[in-house]
Amino acid sequence: MRFTFIHAADLHIGSPLAGLGLKDEAVAARFAAASRRAFEALIEETIASKAAFLLIAGDIFDGDWKDVTTGLFFTRVLGRLAREGITTFIVKGNHDAESLMSRELPYPENVRIFDADAANSFSLDAQRVVVHGRSFASRKVSNDFVASYPARREGWLNIGLLHTALDGTRGHESYAPCSVESLRLFGYDYWALGHIHAGEIVSRDPWIVYPGNLQGRSVRETGPKGAVRVSVEDGRICEVVPIVLDRARWAHETIDVTACIDEADVMTRIEAQIGQIQSEASGRPLALRITLMGTTDLHTRLVARSEDIVADARAIGFRFADDCWIEQVTLATEVPPKRSIVTTQEDILDIEALLEAAASEPEFQVVLKELMGAIGEKMPRDLRAALAADDAALARLVRRAGDHLLGALATEQEP
Repeated sequence: MRFTFIHAADLHIGSPLAGLGLKDEAVAARFAAASRRAFEALIEETIASKAAFLLIAGDIFDGDWKDVTTGLFFTRVLGRLAREGITTFIVKGNHDAESLMSRELPYPENVRIFDADAANSFSLDAQRVVVHGRSFASRKVSNDFVASYPARREGWLNIGLLHTALDGTRGHESYAPCSVESLRLFGYDYWALGHIHAGEIVSRDPWIVYPGNLQGRSVRETGPKGAVRVSVEDGRICEVVPIVLDRARWAHETIDVTACIDEADVMTRIEAQIGQIQSEASGRPLALRITLMGTTDLHTRLVARSEDIVADARAIGFRFADDCWIEQVTLATEVPPKRSIVTTQEDILDIEALLEAAASEPEFQVVLKELMGAIGEKMPRDLRAALAADDAALARLVRRAGDHLLGALATEQEP
């Protein structure tokens, strides 16, 4: 007998999207709808694949809802699977743990929610599949969380549904800590994991899989997102295939401008990169961060005109599509080892040396720290860290200001 099932995780329905609303409300509205549209695409794919069942490995929501419409949306869309006779298995993750959710949902009859006090099992007799799982009772769970999973049921395809960071080495805090070896000891055929937002096949013997999150939420979650389709034949898993379901795309691209001779050349390279990434997004709304890097005489000019470069890049993006949004242009360029500014033919003034000398004056450092502190007091508390007044941060600030001045002077000298 051959059948398929779909494994998804980290839907984060209702999650805010970092920063977009502060910059362009129309684009932000398209991204805000992306998590719901991606979930609808997941359900459509499950039905189209004639999947036997759907697994959701936690973090359905992004914490408690602001209003009941979020929960009703989720149950309404799941109802489509109920009408198709497709069962959904769900464990609650750290974001939708029982301690965070103030309301219970009237789930369709085809939905199986795993307990939080200990792992339990549900079976599908037609496919001879048994799914073992455990929901989070709170954001933090005990170290023996995974140990409560039951033993393998012989003669059945055994699936473990688990929200975990494994050993915590993938850049996430160690929720439900365990190791690949400890999971292997259970003898399950497939571990359907959630929590890590980057898709990964951790092991093939047994299968231990992260599908990644369904929809990227910030520029830290770039590229295609979705779920995996798992094929089973004669009681054995034979194939695990990623399926792309995201409905908005984030990207972060680095452009080397070392060989650029002027700003027009820089913008040409930016345009080419935007066009390539926008094409790869296949019509999805796109939020793209661009980093310019390289050693170039244009460095100070780029610093001085950084706001204009961002505006020009965004205008280029909108030429490709209404929802092609340049989220940010970051400068990581450097000046060549030696430079000077010629103010007249008779006089050569090393302004850079003067700036460096002024910046090293103790009195200047004191004044600068006082100014930064005064500015920080007027900023929201969560943004004050950006103005940290440690010596390294102040040195970067002074260097940036110097580059801005040098770039402005170079621009003024142009005929």
